Amino acid sequence: MAKLNDPVQLAVIGAPHGTRGEVRVKTFTGDPLALADYGLLYDVTGRSFEILAIRPANTVVVVRFRGVNDRNMAEALNGTMLFIERAQLPEELDEDEFYHADLIGLDAVDAEGNRHGKVSAMFNFGGGDLIELTIPGRRPMLVPFTQAAVPHIDIKAGKITIDPASAGLIADENEDEERRRQLGNDDGKKQS
Repeated sequence: MAKLNDPVQLAVIGAPHGTRGEVRVKTFTGDPLALADYGLLYDVTGRSFEILAIRPANTVVVVRFRGVNDRNMAEALNGTMLFIERAQLPEELDEDEFYHADLIGLDAVDAEGNRHGKVSAMFNFGGGDLIELTIPGRRPMLVPFTQAAVPHIDIKAGKITIDPASAGLIADENEDEERRRQLGNDDGKKQS
């Protein structure tokens, strides 16, 4: 068992697929089938996983790992996160490409320099990538990871620039006007 020095999560194992040990795997690679190109994958304990077969299936890939031969073994892997060593990732990325791991910990500021927290996690629930921002003592906020909401990323400076309106952190004027109309008058007071 190898313990990784600088792990980067590439995937998470989901539910079993069939009765012969195959599992559904959600990948965080640009090309989901490229998961097999990285060689051995490791869980948080250092246990290695070798991919014997991989194929696409809707929003995930179906994977057969060496040594996982039946549904019970596959069920035991549900929720297992899979990692590789950071050094295995390509160094060169396009200008608009980023590793999620590199965004964690960056400060989130707007164009005026107002702080909106730190990037604490990245999520994708099927509708696109989301950045989680946290400020001590407050509930975390989810911001869409889009060009409009996050127009600039500077990893070397340790920050991302966000547009609070596009990110949904402040109501825009159109929303305020609509809310006033729904309440029944222009000053925002509810009519009796």
